[in-house]
Formats: sequence, C-alpha cells, structure tokens
Amino acid sequence: MIPYSVLDLAPIIEGATVKESFANSLDLAQRAERLGYTRYWLAEHHNMPGIASSATSVVIGHIAAGTSSIRVGSGGIMLPNHAPLVIAEQFGTLATLHGDRIDLGLGRAPGTDGATAQALRRGMQGPDRFPQDVLELIAYLDDPQPGQHVKAIPGVGTKVPVWILGSSLYGAQLAAHLGLPYAFASHFAPDALEEAAEVYRRGFQPSAWLDTPYFMMAVNVFAADADEAGRVLKSSMQQSMANLRTGRPGPLPHPVSDVEALLGAPLTAMVDQIMRVSVHGSPATVRAGLAALIDAHRPDEIIINGAIHEHAARVRSFEIAAEAMQSLAHPAAAE
Repeated sequence: MIPYSVLDLAPIIEGATVKESFANSLDLAQRAERLGYTRYWLAEHHNMPGIASSATSVVIGHIAAGTSSIRVGSGGIMLPNHAPLVIAEQFGTLATLHGDRIDLGLGRAPGTDGATAQALRRGMQGPDRFPQDVLELIAYLDDPQPGQHVKAIPGVGTKVPVWILGSSLYGAQLAAHLGLPYAFASHFAPDALEEAAEVYRRGFQPSAWLDTPYFMMAVNVFAADADEAGRVLKSSMQQSMANLRTGRPGPLPHPVSDVEALLGAPLTAMVDQIMRVSVHGSPATVRAGLAALIDAHRPDEIIINGAIHEHAARVRSFEIAAEAMQSLAHPAAAE
C-alpha cells in the first residue's frame, strides 16, 4: 500500500479563532494517527490571515506532544528565512523530546509576500545559498566531526530525516543531486509535476540518507458522502485561492453552492487550473480519482491537503481519503 499522509496549514476559518485552529489541528492529527496516516506535516507561511502555522516548529511540538506514533514534521520550513543552526536546534529539540518520528522538509520560497520576506530576512539578502544551507543544516544534525567548533545542542547526532520540497525543477534537481527524498507541491503548482518527477528519478544519486529515489506528491481531497457535497466543500479553498491571487487574503471562507457565480468564470477557471491535482466527491469518486493520480504519476507516497471550513466535515474528508487509500491496496475488499 502506498503510504498516505496529511498536509496541514492550521487554517483560520471565518468565524473562529487561532486557538480553535490549533485545537482542530491536534484533533485531526490524533484521528489521522488512528486512520493509518504516516505523517502529519505543517507548512510555514507568514502574514497570512488564514494560516496559523507560521511558528511551524512550535506547532509541530504541539502536535507531537498530543500524538504517539504518527510522524510529525514540516512541509515545510522555508530555510532562507532562518539560520541553519537555529533550525537544527529547533528540530534537534523536537527529536530529543519526541524520538524518531520528526521530519524536516525544507523549501526555498519565502512562504509570504515580498515585504514580509524582507522583514523575515533582515541582513540576509544576497546570492541564493539554499544548497549550501541545506548541507550545513544536515551537518549540524549529523554526528559531530573532529575539530567541529559549532554544534547544534540539542541537534547534534539526532539525524532528523531531511526532505527537499519544491514546486519547480530546481528542487527536483537538488534533491536528486543530494540523494534526499523529494516532495512536490502539486496541490497548488501542478504544471511541472510530471517533469519534476522524471528529473528527480532520472538524476537521483544514492547517498548516506537514501539508496533509491523517494517521491511524494501532494493532492487536494474534498470528500463527503455524496458528490455534490464534496464539490461544495471544495469551494472554500477555491475562494481562498482566488482571494490570495487577487491580493485579498483572509480567513478560510464558508463554502458556497455556486462558486463560479461568486468568483466569475475567468477567476474560477484560473483557480481550478491551479488546483487541478484535486479530487472531490463521494467515497467512490474520491477512490477513483486517487487511483487515477497514482497510476499516472507513480508516487512513492501521497500527502493530502484539504482546506475545509467545517472541522467535522474536514475530519470526515480525511476519513474517506484513508478508506480510499486502504481499499486501493485491497481492491477485492472494496467491491
């Protein structure tokens, strides 16, 4: 069975508080653990009124403390916003507290707008150092070397697994060159999905961390007990994406029955293009959609994103997605 995981941005929904967002994320993680999900990843974003996971390492600690077996990590930490030593110390602390179930996914984008990126990166402007920073960070998490003066304490020797995240060919090439697992952000940047997977697999060089390529793809899932209900659930993320693309980010909106009437045909078409690696609908429809994506792209793992306004509906969607993934491993049982 292909492993399946959760990608969470701790959505702040219209009519609710940030504290409720954190409580909902913990509840979803605990349920995901029971449903057989492999990982629960949180993503770093800043100055986003609809996303509460900006202090990603802190929220990871919150989730890890409330669970016992599911892997918890970042999908991802935007490394150019941070000194590698600081991230090594943070994730070394998490690994020391919670054992060998912490993942460190690293991205190269700022996870925010230009002005906020400037505020995050004071004194850090200059040439792209992402590859060097990744290697520096890995070295801090590895066993200490003779004569090494600067150490991550905690962190040294924890060997927290590092992933490269990406939405273009750059990350695919870097992950292949370094011999690291690679996760592609196809849930919002699908255009390079096929080429990135091919570049990564073709160029992969075995390393001390990984013998063979390991490719994860992200999929939006909006599952409900009927097709129409799943379509309506999807409308919250469609609105949120439209608001972001038109410079009006805000909390995750309530779902609507006719999103095209609200957004207009051109904007709806643009959002649907961005979100085309998505499945929505009934259990049977979601199962068929996931099966088609897996057959087309052959991922080693999928990570499921689902920005759904009502928490109970979001939980139900992840339940249906887990049942679909399990049934794909045992097709006779699903018939």
